[in-house]
Amino acid sequence: MKAEQSAIPQTDPFALFDAWFAEARETEPNDSNAMALATAAADAAPSVRMVLLKGRGPDGFTFYTNAQSRKGDEILANSQAALLFHWKSLRRQIRIEGVLEEVAAEQADAYFHSRSRESQLGAVASDQSRPLADRATFVERYSAARKRFEGGEVERPPHWTGFTLAPHAFEFWMDRPNRLHDRRRFELTQGQAGGSWKDTLLYP
Repeated sequence: MKAEQSAIPQTDPFALFDAWFAEARETEPNDSNAMALATAAADAAPSVRMVLLKGRGPDGFTFYTNAQSRKGDEILANSQAALLFHWKSLRRQIRIEGVLEEVAAEQADAYFHSRSRESQLGAVASDQSRPLADRATFVERYSAARKRFEGGEVERPPHWTGFTLAPHAFEFWMDRPNRLHDRRRFELTQGQAGGSWKDTLLYP
């Protein structure tokens, strides 16, 4: 019997990501741009959390965070990271591996000021991932920040920034009946942008 052809095409992984992401934005009920971000500390201890994709440029995938948070500490200690998109509505997932680089201050400023004023004030008030005595303390800090910047532009904290993951590997997964799933992995043949992509079909 002739082998069944994979449903995942051999193509540019960025273009394939864009096609799947466009479908997810139409079908996923909440946060189609949500992605798991896996990082590791200097001692290689891993951690993972959900963040939101806020940019897909020619260099990679961008999100924003407090660089003094746990994730920020880990990124500064070890720039290797991985992303995972999982869209239940499509029964698909994409794994992306690469290196994180901080965005330019001008880019962080532009995105920070595109957020709601309340979110900007919340970023000023929050010592993300640090111990908090009680919620009232956070609310007081938020109120203080609102008074501080009343009538003017909210200043972006210097530690509130963005990071872009420049991929060196993608893996696309598509659900199929009887767990005969499709998996295709793309790896950059050179360790820098501009290299070509080698693709491999994997057993599920």
